[in-house]
Order: sequence, then structure tokens, then C-alpha cells
Amino acid sequence: MEKATFGAGCFWGVEEAFRQLKGVISTAVGYEGGHLNKPTYQDVCTDRTGHAEVVEVTYDPAQVSYDALLEVFWKGHNPTTLNRQGPDIGTQYRSAIFFHSAEQEKTAKVSKEKAQKNFTRPIVTEIVPAQTFWKAEDYHQQYLAKRGLGSCHL
Repeated sequence: MEKATFGAGCFWGVEEAFRQLKGVISTAVGYEGGHLNKPTYQDVCTDRTGHAEVVEVTYDPAQVSYDALLEVFWKGHNPTTLNRQGPDIGTQYRSAIFFHSAEQEKTAKVSKEKAQKNFTRPIVTEIVPAQTFWKAEDYHQQYLAKRGLGSCHL
């Protein structure tokens, strides 16, 4: 099993998109990329902790490739808007790929170059080393699935 971590705006819809993929073993939403230990949702919402809302995906690479995960990532949000997705504004909503290996870093960078062809504005997605993943509160985990919803996109 391997891990992949993505920030693409509000984590509820992002998690649901990844949960649907064959080969994804589990998902967890949380916070990554900031400077506060054990941040809460309330902390992250202040826009002062530096954390992004992220989804940590545990997957079986024999069933789903990292490239396939990246395709879902690029299609699931607008990677050209800095610190914003739709009506959600703040650094917690930034577009980010937190890589767990040199291979993931290389694959993500190549994927970003390919994805750029689909956008007229520059992609602003960060591609940075994975840091400490802080799992979000239980009520955020599989939030949409618990409510019988498939997405929260406008």
C-alpha cells in the first residue's frame, strides 16, 4: 500500500472523488503544510496556521496508479486559482500535492505540465514534500457519504 496526499479546496468533495476509485483502500481528511501542531478545524479556518485542507489516500498501486490519482486531482478542482476554490477563500483551500517519494514528485511535476495544456491561466498548484498529516475531526471524515451526497460542487 502507498499514500498520496492532495489539497484541492474543501476536503469533503475531494475525499468523495477519491473514495470512488477502485484500488483506493482508505481516505482520511485532515490538515497539512502548516506550522501548528495538532490543528483543529477552527484553527485552520483562521487562515493563520498555514495548513491546507487535504485528503490522504491509501491505495494499492497494483490496482490504481499514482497517475490515475493525479487525473482525478486535476479534474476535481481549478488549479489556477490561488488560495481559492469557488466561494471558499483562504490558504487552507490552496491547490497542493504533498509527495511521499522522489518518484511521486517526478510524476506530479510531469502531470502538472500535461494538465497545463487544459488551462489558459497558469497552474498555481504547489508540489511539496509531505509533512505531518493531522487527521481532521471525526465529523469531517466521509462527510458527504454520511449524508448520502455524492459531491458538494456548485
